[in-house]
Amino acid sequence: MPVIQALEELVAKHPAIGFWQSHYRLRRKGHLWNHKKVYRIYSAMRTEHQTQTQEAATARIKQALYRPESINCVWSIDFMSDSLWSGRHFRVFNILDDYNREMLAMEVDFSLPRTTGNPSVGVC
Repeated sequence: MPVIQALEELVAKHPAIGFWQSHYRLRRKGHLWNHKKVYRIYSAMRTEHQTQTQEAATARIKQALYRPESINCVWSIDFMSDSLWSGRHFRVFNILDDYNREMLAMEVDFSLPRTTGNPSVGVC
């Protein structure tokens, strides 16, 4: 059967391609076989492209979160954004003290530029 021969040649030459790539390559060569017929034969030949299974991820070592020992030792910063009912967007810049979770500053504006680079992190 010409379909089997064409598929065998194609799979031998390109073992990593799957069914649809095989079908499209056969179409480009001028074979106008229906994709359902080609798939039926492709499946019967057991040439399905084997996907690589992911290896089990290594177990992550659980560590307790860092707890600051005094006020003004560690701060967290965060950008939040939202939009008004009119569709206009605004951004909020928050600075938070991690020891007592006090809000140190909150800046709201329609055009707050994003920071570039990494902010320096100070630990007591």
